[in-house]
This record gives sequence, structure tokens and C-alpha cells, in this order.
Amino acid sequence: MQQTTNTILMVRPVNFRMNEQTAVNNYFQEDINIKNAEINLKAQKEFDAFVEKLSSAGVNVVVVSDDELDDTPDSIFPNNWVSFHSNGDVGIYPMFAENRRKERRDEVFMRLEDEGFKIENIVDYTSAEDEGLFLEGTGSVALDRVNRKAYCALSPRADEELFIEFCEDFEYTPVIFTANQTVDGERLAIYHTNVMMCLAENFAVICLDTIDDKKERKNVVKQLKADKKEIITITEAQMHQFAGNMLQVRGSNDQRFLVMSEAAHKSLTQDQINRIEKHCAILSSSLETIETCGGGSARCMMAEVFLPKA
Repeated sequence: MQQTTNTILMVRPVNFRMNEQTAVNNYFQEDINIKNAEINLKAQKEFDAFVEKLSSAGVNVVVVSDDELDDTPDSIFPNNWVSFHSNGDVGIYPMFAENRRKERRDEVFMRLEDEGFKIENIVDYTSAEDEGLFLEGTGSVALDRVNRKAYCALSPRADEELFIEFCEDFEYTPVIFTANQTVDGERLAIYHTNVMMCLAENFAVICLDTIDDKKERKNVVKQLKADKKEIITITEAQMHQFAGNMLQVRGSNDQRFLVMSEAAHKSLTQDQINRIEKHCAILSSSLETIETCGGGSARCMMAEVFLPKA
């Protein structure tokens, strides 16, 4: 069992813009006053440059292009609707925003099979949408694949019972907590776990300040320490620069990289950078338009592929 993979699935956008349906509880999104077509063009440029950087580092990036059939402004964030596991299982997840449900496409599976991967079994949670329950993939769930622990910050997009069902199906121990951010003076639930924490092989980057409940915070720290992970804490201000939205991947010769946006990288202190670079190199790319309009960053754009080879 490995924590990191060399293969990443990414979806190139064709209609990227600020998604009004997700803005209701994604407080990272901002409206910018330029035309949608221009926003999409900027996002495509950022996407292409990001893919180029990953590929140059030896990461195997499988790029699927979105199509124009449906209005899917957030298709650039595939990790919310699908997860790929080393036993050949694929998880398909229920999405909060109705226009995001159209992102689930069989072509993605066909493409991975064309690339030589084997899909054994599909575990489909999407019927939970009928009951208004959601669990948005590895956005809502941060997986420690080696130690079989799954961390989840409950929110309108991460239902507790559904999360426990996922943990039973995929054989993970659940670690449940609530993470909040300050919005107009109020403490409100952070929409996705993966914006406040990142689990790498030997370390975790986490905004502990978001876990207001002392017992819950203590438990999260205890779980990470039990698995001998170095805890690198970030501030809420750094989290807003997407410093929690990172992913460790493997490139050429199994070299490890912690992938993040330029904004996230710039927000880190020298001490935090040193602590990360003890474990692996940092790879960052400018994702300004995607972050501002989409309210998601580098980690959200990458769906890890752990499937076995056929």
C-alpha cells in the first residue's frame, strides 16, 4: 500500500467560470469582473502550464478534456466526484451542486482503461443525492492510505453517516471533526477537508486553528502523531492562500514532490518550507484565476490514480 502515486487524472476545462451553485458555501470563491470566456481562457492557460510542470517532473498526467454538452464550470476539480483505489475499486460520490453532478462521465473510466488500468468494481454513493446527503470524494475525505485512516471535516458537503459508510466499504478508520473559518465575523464550516489539511507520507500540513473543538483537535493531533507524521501547522491566513490544498505525488525515479499553487508556496514561511523540503521537493504553479473563481487549488485539480495495471 502506498500513500503517493505517479499517475494523476486531470480534466481540462472548456466552460470554467465562477460557479454560482457552489458559491453558497465555498467562501474561497470570489467574483472577478471579467467576461466568462476570458476567465475560461485564463484558466486553460494556467491548467496547461500546470500539466507541463507536472509532466516535466516525470508525473504521468492523464488529461481528459471536458466537453461542451453540459454546463460544468467546475469540471477542472475531478477529485470531488471520483476516487481510484489500488484494489481496482472506484468510488463515485454525491455532489452538493446540481451542475457538478454532470461532471461524472464514463469516458473518464474508458480513458483510464485505454491507458492500461484495471477497474474491478464501482462503489456508487450518488443515490444519497436524493436524500440531500453529500460526500465530495477526496475533497471531503483526506486519506492516509498506508495507515488506513480517513479524516473528514463535516460540512454541508460531507455527511457523517455517509462518511462512515465509505470507511466501512473501503476499510478505513474514520477520524471525524468540524473545521471552521471566519466569514464576516462568523465561524462557518469549511466546505472541504482538503483545503485545511494535506496528508503526505511522513508529514501532514494542517490548519489546526480551524478545529475549534479542543477535544477534536487533540484527537486529530493524536492520530497523526500515532502514525509518526511530522505536523506542519499553517495559519488560517495561509489556508486562504490554499496552503492546505496540496498533494504529494511521485515523479521520475520515484522522486517525491509536494504540489501546490504559487499563492500557497508564497504564503509559506522559510521554516515551513525547510520542514517540507526535508521530506520532498516543492512543485508550484500559478493558479490565480482557478483559485479566485473556482475556490479550489492544486490538490482539487488532481484525482490520484492508484488502480492496478491490467
